[in-house]
Amino acid sequence: MAIQAGFAQIDITPHVGTRKIGWLKEIIGDTIADPLYARVAAFESNGEALAFIQLDTLSIRWTQTNAIRQRLAAQHGYPGDHVMVAAVHNHAGPAIANCGDVQRDEHYVQELVEKVATAFGDALDKRQEAQVGLGSGFEFDVAHNRRVVQRDGTVRTHGSFKDPNALYVEGPIDPEVGVLAARDAQGRLLGAIVNYACHPTHHGGDTVFSGGYPGVLAAAMQAQGCPVTLFLNGAAGNIHTSDPAAGGADMSMEDAGRTLAGDALGVIGDMEFRTELQLASLRRTVDLPYRKTTEDEIHGTVRGAQRFVDPAIYDRTIPGVVDRIRQQRVQPAEVQVHFIDEYAFVSLPGECFVELGLDIKQRAHPRHALVVGYANGMVGYVPHRAAFDRGGYETTFGANSRLAPEAGDLLVDCAQEALASGPVFSR
Repeated sequence: MAIQAGFAQIDITPHVGTRKIGWLKEIIGDTIADPLYARVAAFESNGEALAFIQLDTLSIRWTQTNAIRQRLAAQHGYPGDHVMVAAVHNHAGPAIANCGDVQRDEHYVQELVEKVATAFGDALDKRQEAQVGLGSGFEFDVAHNRRVVQRDGTVRTHGSFKDPNALYVEGPIDPEVGVLAARDAQGRLLGAIVNYACHPTHHGGDTVFSGGYPGVLAAAMQAQGCPVTLFLNGAAGNIHTSDPAAGGADMSMEDAGRTLAGDALGVIGDMEFRTELQLASLRRTVDLPYRKTTEDEIHGTVRGAQRFVDPAIYDRTIPGVVDRIRQQRVQPAEVQVHFIDEYAFVSLPGECFVELGLDIKQRAHPRHALVVGYANGMVGYVPHRAAFDRGGYETTFGANSRLAPEAGDLLVDCAQEALASGPVFSR
């Protein structure tokens, strides 16, 4: 059976006056710099189907993921458990969750679910016979590891080598630009998926709504003949566009998006397109333990603690976090894998450190794994175990960092088990 592929997008830009999310403190958006979108890619081949949904939002909660999946099953008869829902981690978007002092905009969330269902139906209607290509390139100039080890052994997130106490960058980046592209029989692009690991934080602290560099990427791809481009962020918990080696100088969202678009188009230009695909999808759930908190962690006085924006926000929100830990004890987390020939898109529901994503990729060999962060839920920061010895913003206890040091290893093990359980597709 020939490959069927359909792509669609729908505007999800918030109204002026909507609360923003991404900076812990309450910010009301009063300007729209560029539109935000929900984008859909749906594939069928040999009787199997799977789909991706990408949202220009900070995150997606598991309750919202379930609502979307249930709506797609009821409205379109589509298998919801074969749908991966991923946010790009855009810091200049609407308040779709409670975060610090920010309260979720319930009306916006309801509208978002409805719009996603509409866009999904559009993608299904647009399905047509297609050829699909998969490939990768590498980009070293956009992303940087933002954690700088100091001479005392602690870490400063967004550290700078203008600081005489700076010693070295703690870890690597993931330079891979993974690309899936679909075209029609005449060679015209129908759509693409681009996977890369890097925080999109532009306009996060101001009153502007924007799609950030993922929006620039999609617009640049569209200008070059690719109508819809989904951006799937990777394991980017400690990866950023600001460069510690340049004193924290930040690459603009325009330069980052256009650079990645150029990389993706280069990969597409070298692709071998396929007329048949082997597809499969599976999900696994793992219970992640919460942190065993100390008084120093609760009060932000533990060695290496780094509270951004306003320490008072932590003081206001931490009592609720402690109550949640005592009541729930564990945090369920979903890992989903979309198998497409020898490639595997592996979802992780949080801000996982790049070391964890690279570990999954290496352990997946000979499969070619691409890691999708901020997908099918949000458990907050998931640093690798060694990071907890040094501190930094991402390990500092709070609403966004509440998991135990071993949580990252458990997620990687769950991903590895899911990859090993999947069908063996070779090329």
